[in-house]
Amino acid sequence: MSGSADGTTVRLHEISFIGPDLPHDWRPAVLSWDDGKMDGFYRFSDSSDRGKYQAYAYVRRSLIAPYWTMARQYVLADHMFPTEFGPSFTAHLTLVAGTDNVTRKKAEVNFTDGAPDDCDSPSGTKSSTVDELRHVSYFTGPFPCFTQFRTIAETLDDAHVSWKFYATKLLDAGFWEPFEAIKYVRDGPDWNKDIIVPQTRILTDPGRGKLASVTWVTPSGQDSDHPGWRSPLGPSWVAAVVNAVGESRYWKDSAIIILWDDWGGWYDNAPPPQLDFRGLGIRVPCLIVSPYAKHGYVSHTQYEYGSILKFIEQAFDLPPLGPTRAGYTDTRANSLVDSFDFTQKPRAFVPLKTTYPAWLFRSEAPSNDPVDTE
Repeated sequence: MSGSADGTTVRLHEISFIGPDLPHDWRPAVLSWDDGKMDGFYRFSDSSDRGKYQAYAYVRRSLIAPYWTMARQYVLADHMFPTEFGPSFTAHLTLVAGTDNVTRKKAEVNFTDGAPDDCDSPSGTKSSTVDELRHVSYFTGPFPCFTQFRTIAETLDDAHVSWKFYATKLLDAGFWEPFEAIKYVRDGPDWNKDIIVPQTRILTDPGRGKLASVTWVTPSGQDSDHPGWRSPLGPSWVAAVVNAVGESRYWKDSAIIILWDDWGGWYDNAPPPQLDFRGLGIRVPCLIVSPYAKHGYVSHTQYEYGSILKFIEQAFDLPPLGPTRAGYTDTRANSLVDSFDFTQKPRAFVPLKTTYPAWLFRSEAPSNDPVDTE
C-alpha cells in the first residue's frame, strides 16, 4: 500500500494507537487535498522517526478487529465525506444540522478563540468563519450559541419523535456535544431531558427499555480512537455500544451508523467531491449495522453527513431541514437507504467479540478533561 506525496510514492507504514496527533483543521485539510491531487499530507509532521511522511500510515488490523467484523457482517460505506474540510467542531455541528452556515456566504470553520466553544463560553468569545472564496477569518465570527440554522432536534420535537444525545458531561462537554452550541437546545426543555450523561449510560439504557427513537453517542477521549489519547480502547467501546443495542429488544428495528468526525490528518487517496465552498471534506470511515443491512456489502454511494439526516427524515417521514441554496445538505445528499434490504428477514444479532469487556466501560470514571481541542 502506498500514497502520493508531491509526486513521490510513499509506502504506508503500520502504526498502533500511540500517536502522532496530526494537525487536522481547515488549512491542513485543504493543503493535503491539494485541488484533488491528494498529495499534500507530507506538509504536516513533527519529530517522529517517519519525518514528513508520518501521515502515510495504517492501523494494525488486529487492533481494530471489531471494525473488520462489522464490515464483513454488515456494511462498509467507503465514500462517506464530511460536510466541510476541517476538525471536530464543525463536523459535529453539521452532523446534527446538515449545515454550519451563519450567512448564505459564510460558514463556521475550525473552532473558537477559547473553550468550551458553546453557549456556555465566556462573554465575548468569537468563532471563526470561512467565506465563499475559501478565505478564513479567525475569531471574527458570532458567539458560539447558534440561532443561524436549524438542527434535526427541532424537526424531531415538532414531530414528537423522541431523541437523546449521550455525552461525557452536561456542561462544557466541548466539540463532541454540538447541542450545547445550539441555543434552541441549550436554553430549551430538551437540555435537561434529552442530553444524557455520562455517555456510558448507552450501555445500560437499551436493556432497560430507555432508548430513544433517534440517538447520538459520543465517547470519552480515551475511548475515541483519537491518537492524542494513546489508547487502544476505541474498537471495544464501539462494539460494546453495538452489543448493548443488539442484545436488546430494539435490535429488530435498529440502524446503527458508526463514523469518525474527521480524517485526523492521515493520508487518504479519495478526492472529495467539491459541492460548495465548505467541501466536501476528506473521507472518513463509516459502518452501518442493522438486522436489515446488506451482508458484507461495500457501498460506493457518495455519502455525506447530510445523508444520515436524510435517512432519519425518511424513516420518520419528516421534512428536510432547509433548502440547499441556504446551505443545508440533507436535501441534496444521497440517502443511506441503498445499504439496506428491507425485504430480507431481519437477521439475529451475533454479539461482537472484544479485547476489552463492556464492564470496563460501564465502570469508567467521569472525566473533566476536554475530549478534544481540534
